[in-house]
Amino acid sequence: MGRSAVLAVALGASLVGGCAQYRDHQGFLLDETLVASVQPGVDNRDSVLGSLGRPSFVGQFDQRDWYYVSRDTKNLGFAAPRPDKQTVLHVRFDEAGNVAAVERTGLERVASINPSNDKTPTLGQNRGFFEELFGNIGTVGATGQQGGTADNPQ
Repeated sequence: MGRSAVLAVALGASLVGGCAQYRDHQGFLLDETLVASVQPGVDNRDSVLGSLGRPSFVGQFDQRDWYYVSRDTKNLGFAAPRPDKQTVLHVRFDEAGNVAAVERTGLERVASINPSNDKTPTLGQNRGFFEELFGNIGTVGATGQQGGTADNPQ
């Protein structure tokens, strides 16, 4: 009796633990005071680097764009994490290295990509499994095909 009770308690605890909500933070730790201190026309690269630190990433095509990315996610049990809150701080510098603009965006810029049934649509024939498997029987070496043997080159 004692053994089955312990098993029941362990099973119940694992089920309750599987339904717990988990929160996680990824990326830049956003400090509102430091972000508000970055002002266009006042700050430069060195002062931004000193107050905010290294950016999450620098622009691919233009090194004058710095991005600080912060994301909070949550998930229930074993489900895939979903973004709960996201902030992207975009600091743009002019040619002289001074801050030209500071832009802040959130979850409205997150794109939801929905694949179609985990299959990539392709052009061409839509053949079944057995047609793919046995489709070449009788076509290899058929008349009208180019090719030959070492004894009889064509």
